[in-house]
Amino acid sequence: MRVWHAMWLRRIDERIAVLQKREEQQHRRRALPRQPEWFVELGIGVGSPPAEVHAGSCYAAGKRRRPVDRDEARRLLASGVRACSHCHPDLTLGVIGLSARPAYAAAAR
Repeated sequence: MRVWHAMWLRRIDERIAVLQKREEQQHRRRALPRQPEWFVELGIGVGSPPAEVHAGSCYAAGKRRRPVDRDEARRLLASGVRACSHCHPDLTLGVIGLSARPAYAAAAR
């Protein structure tokens, strides 16, 4: 009888450990900040204009970035901010050709 109870106690302890590990993993997943859908890479210096628009999963972006929503990303691309050549947010957002012109040419008009 003692061996039988020890066996079941071991099984119960193993199951509790598995459930605790699963719960910790779910908690860590919920605690991670959500990745933005779009972000803009900023230029160097305080108050510098945006340099490039990226998709949220882009690997080629620098460290100076700010999350933006879909409408602001489209507005930035339409105003002449360069689209990333790796993730192509202009194709995804349907702003093809507008982001190819340089910002200084758009301001001269």
